[in-house]
Amino acid sequence: MESSCNSEETRTTLATLSRKDQKKTQKNSKRQKRRRNNVKKVLKESSSNCNTDNAGNNQEEDDDKAEVEEKILALQKIVPGGESLGVDMLFEETAGYILALQCQIKTLKVLATFVEGSDKERMKLGG
Repeated sequence: MESSCNSEETRTTLATLSRKDQKKTQKNSKRQKRRRNNVKKVLKESSSNCNTDNAGNNQEEDDDKAEVEEKILALQKIVPGGESLGVDMLFEETAGYILALQCQIKTLKVLATFVEGSDKERMKLGG
């Protein structure tokens, strides 16, 4: 996916979405925490009620769940404001963050090219 960072419309849209997401997040953060806690309770209860015949499968599932949980926590630390977001909003915010980082990379490349050009020009002139 190619993004055009030069578009004022893109920047305005990203800023608007970000503000809307922040308002939604602040409003729903308690509800999302309750949902996560409820999901964790249900997962714990269901895993404790499973047959011991499936103990190997349950262990694999628990390991997978723990791994996903760790990755989500890591992502929440990386994305600005991610620690207060639910998983759905975290993924949406991550997408916007990636676009913003891509724009920054493009900007830095242009700036680096400009600086290299001005350095070469200065060297030609004996500076």
